[in-house]
Amino acid sequence: MKNIIATTLGLVVAASLSFAPLQGVADTADTGAITGTFTGASDHITTGGIQIIKTSNGGAVVILDSDFSLDGAPDPRVGFGKGGTYADATDLGPLQHLNGVQVYIVPASVNVDDFDEVYIWCKKFAVPLGVASLN
Repeated sequence: MKNIIATTLGLVVAASLSFAPLQGVADTADTGAITGTFTGASDHITTGGIQIIKTSNGGAVVILDSDFSLDGAPDPRVGFGKGGTYADATDLGPLQHLNGVQVYIVPASVNVDDFDEVYIWCKKFAVPLGVASLN
């Protein structure tokens, strides 16, 4: 049931946001969203925006923007970090696609306020593929 809800949420968000990048939609003060923009790492090209939206039940959702792109790598994952260090315990799962809108539900065990970066992380080689500093 949880997978069905996550998939449905992802499809609804993707459908509603696929026509414009999230960064220009609204000011973070208006939406309560935390935003950032990816830069590549470890000789990989990673670009695009990201939003973290806190939900009314105390959870959060990470959304990779429609302009998100990764040039490819083995075993890319999405997770959080702080001060230039990736936190393994924050792994949100495998990257769903190399391009475009993607939605990841943050587990209750992860407090997004404890982190200042979102990573695209290569689990196989334990290196960052892209990092977005959060605003």
